[in-house]
Amino acid sequence: MDRFAYNAPKDFLPETPASDLEVAIRRARDFLLGIQKPDGHWVGELEADTTLTSDYILLMHFLAASGGEVDAEQQRKAANYILSKQLPEGGWNLYANGPNEVSTSVKAYFALRLAGCSKDEPFMQKARECILGLGGIMECNAFMKIYLSIFRQLDPKWAPATPVEIMLLPTVFPFSIYEMSYWSRCIVVPLAIVQARNYTVDVGFNINELYVKPRETSKDSIVWERPALTWYNFFINIDHLFKRYQRRPIRFIREIAVKKATRWILSRQEKSAGLGAIWPGIINTIFALKALGYPNDHPEIKRQLREVQLLKIEEQDSLRMQPCMSPVWDTGWATIALHDSGLSMNDPRFVKAGRWLLGKEVRNYGDWRIKNPNVEPSGWYFEYACEWFPDTDDSAVVLMALQRIALVAGVGKEAALLRGTKWLLGMQCGDGGWGSFDKDNNRRFLNHIPFADFGAILDPSTSDVTGRCLDWFGRVGFDVNHRAVARAVAFLKKEQEKDGSWFGRWGNNYIYGTWSALSGLASVGEDMEKDYVKRAAAWLKSVQLPGGGWGERCTSYHDPSFKGKGPATPSQTAWAIMGLLAASEAECPEVERGINYLINIQKNDGSWDEGEWNATGFPRFFYLEYHLYRNYFPLMAMSRYRNLRRKEEVG
Repeated sequence: MDRFAYNAPKDFLPETPASDLEVAIRRARDFLLGIQKPDGHWVGELEADTTLTSDYILLMHFLAASGGEVDAEQQRKAANYILSKQLPEGGWNLYANGPNEVSTSVKAYFALRLAGCSKDEPFMQKARECILGLGGIMECNAFMKIYLSIFRQLDPKWAPATPVEIMLLPTVFPFSIYEMSYWSRCIVVPLAIVQARNYTVDVGFNINELYVKPRETSKDSIVWERPALTWYNFFINIDHLFKRYQRRPIRFIREIAVKKATRWILSRQEKSAGLGAIWPGIINTIFALKALGYPNDHPEIKRQLREVQLLKIEEQDSLRMQPCMSPVWDTGWATIALHDSGLSMNDPRFVKAGRWLLGKEVRNYGDWRIKNPNVEPSGWYFEYACEWFPDTDDSAVVLMALQRIALVAGVGKEAALLRGTKWLLGMQCGDGGWGSFDKDNNRRFLNHIPFADFGAILDPSTSDVTGRCLDWFGRVGFDVNHRAVARAVAFLKKEQEKDGSWFGRWGNNYIYGTWSALSGLASVGEDMEKDYVKRAAAWLKSVQLPGGGWGERCTSYHDPSFKGKGPATPSQTAWAIMGLLAASEAECPEVERGINYLINIQKNDGSWDEGEWNATGFPRFFYLEYHLYRNYFPLMAMSRYRNLRRKEEVG
């Protein structure tokens, strides 16, 4: 088991005399330690757009339609939050400082109408004008159309069909639910039950004012494209057939499928914070259970409602909802950052974090087994509980964190590291990269299914996750001569953009992807003087801002010409610095300017502020702001820069 021992690098020397850098590191370390939870973990807010808070209002009225009560105070606070996020043009956006977006705006408008806001209020008139200018209800995305049809605001024929009979397809079939990403399964399976039962609720009014043309004469925005022989047109035809079948299904087959879908949903509640431990899975499960006839006070519905409440952040006069929580992810990165800063492997606070992380290892089979049946269960998930769906990204981060913590013999650390490493190796995809939750989840033709218009129905290999896995493998002695590593390096070379950058699937965007790839390549001993590495470093240098920082708005997911462009943020500056450090550019002036930027904008309490969002759930569709990124990533960057500088001084 020596392979898994962490040899503290020689650059961890006694601290040099106090300097601005040392003071900044110490402040950041103290701040991070000060927000550690009593049991050893960290968790920061995971901020999203207003759609989740709008959903909360929709959910209360959905349940009220079958005898539930709307909590007036909760509704008032939720409406206050939604109104606080309305843009000057009248709509709502997907990410901080982004443009008005039609689906987000329609849902916010509908939620405010449900909350009692008159459509004649000036702010509602302004919202309506904005929505109509964006194309109105018929331009909403597929899942918004399904929600609107459930609330009788849209004719079901304009919402994509999700026949529950897909549950009966063999797992090897190209259209099996296991060819979709885990999050797509958690969204689609419950909605398929709702559509199978034709379950809708009457809220007593309509929002027909959001149709550009009269509702009865509106036409679907999904139309045939040219040329005719495309996957897109194929799936439009299939959708039309499904809708005909929905009206006259084969009853006994439908009932078998509904029962299988119900079992699928309920079985995945075990050892999980709701279905998939994500907001849409939880909300859609409630919709499905109601469609099946479950009363509001049924234990399964009450379980989902408890999970909803845990995702709520309530303040004096407003409340907002999170899509999920990120304790495993935050704890892994916080631990790595603190160790980089010089905290001892034996520090009691580290030991608590290590024990907490060890307790989150998955030891049961999940959906990942469908395509990967011969690997022993292991891995770590993102949330407090989600044992059906561990992911490779969290697993690599946790493995790197655990390696840095000194735990007493007998607690199982070494065995967990070995299991986790084998599990990660087993999850490598055929193209050499790693996806997040499944192996070879890459049938790209499925992106043309009508309900897949959010562009993330699949979970294919990505550069950022592949870089993270390489980062771990390099730390346990795997190098570029190892077969799995060589395949992964080839994948990264293939995925690199012409300008040298890499796309970031889970963080914004090319700055995040480029750091992740470079970090992994350096870890496995790639020659960082190679041309493709130097191109990546040159790209990072080229997008540095005059003030020394780096920034990239979510806009780059919609228009690649905006890659690497945006106001500077602490987290993105840290990623760029660490990418350059990995590329052997520690002495370049861009790194020093970036470090000075982080020092200069640090607050007195050791934290940083961040006015832009830094991550994505689904590019182009759903974005996130991890509130702890702004704190542990700058600490990592400053610490690694200091450590390399010390190493040079003694070398």
